[in-house]
Amino acid sequence: MCQLTAMKVKYISFKNMSLKSFSLTFFITAIISTAIFTTRAADAQAQSSSPDYNEAVRYVRSFNFESLRLAIQDLIETFGQRYPKGQYYLEGLDNLEKSCDFILDSLNRSNNSARADVLKLAHDLNNLRIDALLCNPLLDFKKLLLLKRKRGQLGLPVNHKCNTGIERTGYDNEIAVLAPVRTDGMLQTLFRPSGGLFVGEIDLHFDADKLLFTMPRGKSWQIFEIYADGSGLRQVSRGQRQEDVDNFDGCYLPDGRIVFSSTASYTGVPCWHGKERACSIYLMDSDGGNMRQLCFDQDLDLHPAVLPTGQVIFSRWDYTGPMHIYLRPLMVMNPDGTGQRAVYGSNSYWPNALYYPRGIPGSPNKIVAVIAGYHGVPRMGELGIFDITKGWYRADGVVQRILGRGKPVKTVIRDKLVDKSWPKFLHPYPLSEKYFLVSSQLNRKSPWGIYLVDVFDNMLPIHVLPRHDLFEPIPIIKTPLPPAIPDRVDLKLQDAVVYLHDVYAGPGLAGVPRGTIKKLRVVAYHFGYPGMAGPDKIGCGGPWEVMRIIGTVPIHEDGSAMFRVPANTPLTVQALDEQGKAVQLMRSWFTAMPGETVSCVGCHEQPKQIPITHNRLAASRPPVEIDPWYGPPRGLDFERDVQPVLDKYCISCHNGRERPDRKNIADLRSERFVKNYSGRELTKLGANRLHPTVLKALGGTKVRYTPAYEALIPYIRRVNIEDHVGMLTPGEYHADTSELIQLLSKGHYNVQLDNEAWERLITWIDLNGPCHGTWSEVSPIPNRADERRRELNRLFGGPKDNPERVPQIHRLSIEPIKPEPMPEMKAAYIAQRPDSQISLRRQQSAGAFEKTIKLGSGVKMKLARIPAGNFFMGDLNGEPDEYPIAQVSINRDFWMGICEVTNEQYHLFDPAHNSGYFTKRFQGPDGPGMSLEGPNQPVVRVSWEQAFAYCDWLSKKTGLKFTLPTEAQWEYACRAGSKQPLSYGDMDTDFSSWANVADISLSVRPGPTGGLESSIVAHFGKGILESAVFGGNVLCDLRFDDGAVATADVGSYQPNDRGLYDMHGNACEWTRTTYNLYPYNSDDSLDYPAKAEKKVVRGGSWCNRPKRCRSAFRLSYPTWQRVHNVGFRVICQTNEPKTTNTLSAKDIKLYETTD
Repeated sequence: MCQLTAMKVKYISFKNMSLKSFSLTFFITAIISTAIFTTRAADAQAQSSSPDYNEAVRYVRSFNFESLRLAIQDLIETFGQRYPKGQYYLEGLDNLEKSCDFILDSLNRSNNSARADVLKLAHDLNNLRIDALLCNPLLDFKKLLLLKRKRGQLGLPVNHKCNTGIERTGYDNEIAVLAPVRTDGMLQTLFRPSGGLFVGEIDLHFDADKLLFTMPRGKSWQIFEIYADGSGLRQVSRGQRQEDVDNFDGCYLPDGRIVFSSTASYTGVPCWHGKERACSIYLMDSDGGNMRQLCFDQDLDLHPAVLPTGQVIFSRWDYTGPMHIYLRPLMVMNPDGTGQRAVYGSNSYWPNALYYPRGIPGSPNKIVAVIAGYHGVPRMGELGIFDITKGWYRADGVVQRILGRGKPVKTVIRDKLVDKSWPKFLHPYPLSEKYFLVSSQLNRKSPWGIYLVDVFDNMLPIHVLPRHDLFEPIPIIKTPLPPAIPDRVDLKLQDAVVYLHDVYAGPGLAGVPRGTIKKLRVVAYHFGYPGMAGPDKIGCGGPWEVMRIIGTVPIHEDGSAMFRVPANTPLTVQALDEQGKAVQLMRSWFTAMPGETVSCVGCHEQPKQIPITHNRLAASRPPVEIDPWYGPPRGLDFERDVQPVLDKYCISCHNGRERPDRKNIADLRSERFVKNYSGRELTKLGANRLHPTVLKALGGTKVRYTPAYEALIPYIRRVNIEDHVGMLTPGEYHADTSELIQLLSKGHYNVQLDNEAWERLITWIDLNGPCHGTWSEVSPIPNRADERRRELNRLFGGPKDNPERVPQIHRLSIEPIKPEPMPEMKAAYIAQRPDSQISLRRQQSAGAFEKTIKLGSGVKMKLARIPAGNFFMGDLNGEPDEYPIAQVSINRDFWMGICEVTNEQYHLFDPAHNSGYFTKRFQGPDGPGMSLEGPNQPVVRVSWEQAFAYCDWLSKKTGLKFTLPTEAQWEYACRAGSKQPLSYGDMDTDFSSWANVADISLSVRPGPTGGLESSIVAHFGKGILESAVFGGNVLCDLRFDDGAVATADVGSYQPNDRGLYDMHGNACEWTRTTYNLYPYNSDDSLDYPAKAEKKVVRGGSWCNRPKRCRSAFRLSYPTWQRVHNVGFRVICQTNEPKTTNTLSAKDIKLYETTD
């Protein structure tokens, strides 16, 4: 390359390598000879107003000497004698930098003689930069392959589409060759399609003698091949008889075969309700034969490329649980489809997407890719270098962002991530780990050109044309052949083996005690079809896809498991406790090839994590078969699999008949017994994207679920359709967090479920509450896409079963069981609410009733003194676990935090803790949801063990004895002497100024299905999308508005008569007491250190109705579980004598129940 310059300086380009110079880019391409300077140097005065002169001044002022010097030094160190002029360039650069300081100083003094020097200095700087960078030995090739397209004809699909979504014709484009590889090189046409057809997605063979590209043929997209001299054009993919299948983006493999993307998977993009086609990765021979599907994914598999290791890297879009606009991890696999795993971006908001990934030569763990958003500009974005050994989450593995040397890369959660970022990049080609060829657009007004960029922030135009865009630079040079990885599949088999080393390894079950996980539930996703997909069809507000229950497998004592699974099937697993409840959800999938053994270290382990080397129990036994779940594999269906439970245990009361007390209760009968059920209205977005055939079949814009399904959905807590992208906290969606399970576990009206009934309800919740078990039960599938998919599966190695077939499972006739009446409860003493005089006497008798503890860093904690006394614990009108009530004595005064422990206070103990987010409340494009991490919001998602550890830390820090309150201490302090169910009143009391509970701000109006729509726009501002998303408990009190949607800052509402804030609502609170049925036993509070028992939680939270925030209301969770709405407050024991109880006999009243 250095031999191309006959003079020391020859090329002129006022391209400044700093970000400030991008406005000069048009000038870069316009000025390409020294004549610019020589013709104008004679008249300095005239130059002072010349645009060229002004550009020269800007160029000189912003010239990045450090970036160029670093590149020259690196090239000297890396290549030695292969970079012979390196020292000469360094000396020249030093001299020019000194001249620059002198000349700019003269300019500042308005020295006219310096004006001519500016043009010469700019000339010399520019040519030194070009010579120094173009002499890079990595550019020692004669020709550069690229794509030339008329300016503005990007030919890029928007980010939710594949090639099917772009026009096939109307292009002025060609595959061209640049020679020599420099600014004034000449472009020669290699291949130009006729009729304005699209051409692109070039892949050069390792021998540099032929190339693949994509081009339409007829109504479909196909892969073609041509020799590097322009001869021998042929179609490779065999699409003549399959005009409904698009094949594109081919990539040569080391063994001669080709991987590529194809819509033969016959799936539809879910967020577009199947209106757009999805694609997966396939394999074929060099002649197009033996086409076989490798990936069985939900959405778009894009940009397959071969890594130096011989593996294939590609971008995968998936959102079976998380938000759909953020999750496009990079995947790798062997060329035969085995070994599929994520290597970057899993469970991460940033980067939203990584396009055009390529392995970096000589650095097997490094990748270069384009960082992009979802909505907004298509496929383009920032250029990043990643090292998967450094990390695979957020910016953990970022080596550098190109044009960002020395600057940290921050995680930004934004939908249109790169729309305002310049320059923009496409199609990177790594020459080494430091130097890259890339297509770039410097600003909105500039064309796309080919540039040489490096990690030192140099950016040199190789070729830029004013009327054309240039893309896909590939040096025409032989490249080392990566190793050809032998096939490990056995296509005669239909199954595979999964070997799990230790389910407790990795962060997925962090904090969960060993022995908790007893089984894995294996579930298969059945993805939607073209014209039939979307979040509102299989269930209300989710799930996105049909959930096919396969069965369970055992976990050995050491956490290992080995079991057989169906091959070529997207599978997800759930870790189950001894009650069959999911402790962790995968919310994604893995796929095993026929005959493959898939090895997992643990639950969501990092790619670099090494498996346990010593023998595991599962490895010493043959793989087990999956234990079926009440029949053969099938889509879990509410009417078939859950309704029988309701028929047996619920409809004796929930039967649609008018009750004697005229209370309305849910009708839980099967749809066939409910008249006039018409379904639920779709959102406008969902209705607009319906396939016409579906719209006609539905008879409008309502989709049918079942009445019982709609009645129960608000009582379960589940993953919603726009859920948190990050890995879930263990137990986050445990069935015990659902009101339905809590209600039944307490003995709701004495209903006693058998084991099968429990398992059916729990499995339904764990599988995200689906209604339908097949897509065809929503409506007939348009254009018989289900039959076409099965046909293509038979042709290309897909699964042979028919997931739309409903297996015949024998159902016994069910006689409803009417539960035995609840036992009558007898009298008890209940303390009346004291009047203000009694409250005042109590405070006065206690002496000082408030004190402040300094925690450090300016953080304080206030405590209120709670005097000793007696009260009656429980509620005869409450839940079954709240009675019989008992008289309880609080024998000593104690101090109690007047507020729940805040995030700020807790972070002094555990700076890494994150209370997280309230589930996505509405479908805004940016952000993960409503933050619960404010400094004055109550800390949540802390386990009982963590709360107790905080108390120990606080005790050591202050020298006082801090702990958690017992259940009795908590209720005594909460009631503050009140006989009412809430310290401030009864169920009809306006709580707006007293408590942050589930109010009108969490309300939903009946109707929408693609989420739940807010009925109060004021809380979210104008422009809220119609399909607001809310996956939590939406049962709420519509009469009042407490002003908060998630947790509020502590102390935002009125205190009770003890001076305690937020005892009702805001956050639930751990107590020291082990959960048992009443009568209350104080010994239950004295068993720390704890075993695995459940501990009592009190007070309710922002997402619970007032009836579930009562003084006596109880819940319980295991000590390890970090519950989404549970925090705590502390107490401090006092050594002072107890205060005198100032209540007299007239302040106590006897209450008795009557028969």
